[in-house]
Amino acid sequence: MKELWFTRIFNHAFGPAAVALRHWLHLPAANPPIPAHLAMEILVAAVLAVLGTAIGLTLSLDSPRFWQHLFEWLWGGLGQHAEEIIGHGSERFLRFLFTLSVFIFLGNLLGLLPGFMSPTASASVPLGLAIIVFIYYHAHGIRKQGVPRYLKSFAGPMPLLAPLMVPVEVISHFARMLSLTARLYANMLAGDYVIITMTALFPLAGSVFMGLHVFEALLQAYIFVLLAIVYLAGAVAEEH
Repeated sequence: MKELWFTRIFNHAFGPAAVALRHWLHLPAANPPIPAHLAMEILVAAVLAVLGTAIGLTLSLDSPRFWQHLFEWLWGGLGQHAEEIIGHGSERFLRFLFTLSVFIFLGNLLGLLPGFMSPTASASVPLGLAIIVFIYYHAHGIRKQGVPRYLKSFAGPMPLLAPLMVPVEVISHFARMLSLTARLYANMLAGDYVIITMTALFPLAGSVFMGLHVFEALLQAYIFVLLAIVYLAGAVAEEH
């Protein structure tokens, strides 16, 4: 795969530091030192940081701007979903869920820009996000239930079936990571290839395919975060 222009510039600026870090951690060398998907991730994070700071500095109750309206609408919608699924105390998780949803959506959209790619079209990025969700909901389940009670929930309501239920539950929880990863990765990778192929074949219809890609980007971000909410609800529920 041809190196992206942004990745080339990024490696020129930060490649030596990445090489030094790999050497210090005794990791094998890579060429380029910073892969494209990691550079795209950092770009998305930087855009979110700048956008969040700009919105925070211009917050207004009297004359809110477009971006403030948009983010308040997204926050409210996400909060309503979390309240319906998780119930009381769902506001504790909103910052994490909101950041996750916006990061995935912007990452999905990045592939529409010439010379860029969607970081979520690389398997390692959805896998990393899925691992974060996995650790996050288990940590809150343990925080809410306590270690003994949370682990007991894996055994099911019938002690006689515990030897069967425990491995089934453990496998199912790890399968959630695979499901989150495969769904996001496969859809965004296919979406990127469809955009490239169909735009090359039908240049005049490029805007139509890009519109479909925007819808797919939004849909996949929504599904990923919705599943994260469901997993959180199961982890912090009073009764499993």
